[in-house]
Amino acid sequence: MQVTVKLFAFFRDGRFKEEGREYPPGTTVGDIVNSLGIVRDEVGVVLVNSRQAGLEAAVAENDAVAIFPVIGGG
Repeated sequence: MQVTVKLFAFFRDGRFKEEGREYPPGTTVGDIVNSLGIVRDEVGVVLVNSRQAGLEAAVAENDAVAIFPVIGGG
């Protein structure tokens, strides 16, 4: 199934900003994060079709998944 993946901040480094990618049915956000080599503890916010989702959320054909890192500072 086709899923649009959007990466933000340093997650783009050596990867991409936005890309249509093919995943098997039953794929979760966590599966996508793993496939991209992103450390799960560095994931801050995930949006699926502009709605907040967890790493266990399943994605469907033509979904848009946005992955943001944890924001730090002070």
